[in-house]
Formats: sequence, C-alpha cells, structure tokens
Amino acid sequence: MKIVSVLLQVTNPGVEAPFNLSDPAVPAVAQMDIMDLAQKGGPIMFVLLALSLLALFIVIQRWLVIRQAGRSDDAFMSRIRDYIHDGKVESALNLCHSTDSPTARMIGKGISRLGRPVNDILATVENAGNLEVAKLEKGFPIIATTAAGAPMIGFLGTVTGMVRAFFDMANAGTNVDVQLLSSGIYEALVTTVAGLIVGIIALFAYNYLVSKVDSVVNQLETRTMDFMDLLNEPVS
Repeated sequence: MKIVSVLLQVTNPGVEAPFNLSDPAVPAVAQMDIMDLAQKGGPIMFVLLALSLLALFIVIQRWLVIRQAGRSDDAFMSRIRDYIHDGKVESALNLCHSTDSPTARMIGKGISRLGRPVNDILATVENAGNLEVAKLEKGFPIIATTAAGAPMIGFLGTVTGMVRAFFDMANAGTNVDVQLLSSGIYEALVTTVAGLIVGIIALFAYNYLVSKVDSVVNQLETRTMDFMDLLNEPVS
C-alpha cells in the first residue's frame, strides 16, 4: 500500500494522495450472538426456556424407561413355560416378581388367575398390559403440549414485540429511527424463532417416543398370545 502512495506522489508531484492506503479504515462487521438475541427476546424467552427444559427432561427420562421396557428376553417365556408344564406355579410367580419388566408384571397377573376361565385370564392380562402402557406414556401430554404451545407462545411474543415497537414509534413522534424500534422488532422476531425451534424439536421427540411405545405394545401383545397358547398346550 505504501508503494502505491509513493507512485502517486512521483507521477503527480505536488499532489498528495487523496487517501492513506497504508491504513484503510475497515468498518467492524457485526456478528450475531445467540445469548444477546435470547436476551432481546424479552420475558417470553424465559417461558420458552422453562418449557424446553421440562420437555427435555421428560423426553430423556421416558426414553430410558421405554428402552428398558422394550428389551426382549426370550429366556423368560421359556422358563415360564417350563414352570407351568411342571406345575410349579409358585416358581413362575416368583420369577415374574423378580423380573422388572412390563412383560413379567403382565404375565404374573395372568398366572395369579390360573384356575379361572380362560376369558377371565385373558381380560386380566390385557388390563395389566394397558396399565403398563399407561405407565410408559406418563409425561407424554406435557411433551405434546410443548410441541403445540411453544409456537403459540412465540407468536404471542411477536405480537407483544410489535405492540412495543409501535408504542415507541408513537411516543417518538417525528424523531423515529431504527435504533428506537430495534428492541421491539427483535422481541417480535426472536420469540417466533425460539418458539418454532422448541415446538419442532418437541414434536419430533414426541412422535419418536410414540413409535417406541408402539413397539413395546406389539411386544406385549405377542407375549400375551404366547402365554394364552401356553395355557392351551397339552401337558406331556
């Protein structure tokens, strides 16, 4: 840059360079900071943060429980079959009580009703299975509410932000500038983005957990049919 300045002075002696090329004034480029944007979102952001943390806790906790419930143990049904065929009903009940799984609790209810009509046993097993599924789905309404409510809360922040922007504009009179309106516009836009992000993530998590519960339900139905077939098997 200094060489260019010298050349200008040599070719045009007596005429100084119109600008200093050795030290150009480069304007600083503003960068988006997530934390700053979140703060500009206003109090609505605290509501969205609380909803997201609650939904995240429930999603992780339910995922761990459902994953544990969905583990298949073929040896369990084999041992139950051997105990039932050998007439060891008490041993079969003890095995169900010592096994922490929805299948074991459901089959245990059926074994405790042995000696009654088959339809009564089937109804008992199905009721126990429904209770186990209800336990797995505990907390799902909160996740669904977050998926549907977070975008609405974000839109509420949009409305309040625009109201604030127009209020500031009305109070400023003729002295309206962008800096004056930026806080309200920031609140309007940031809350919308945050609400949509929380809602979309919660919706995907909810549908994923529902699919995992459906897999467990299919497994419980299969175990129910295996148990009922076991009761109808001839004893050798």
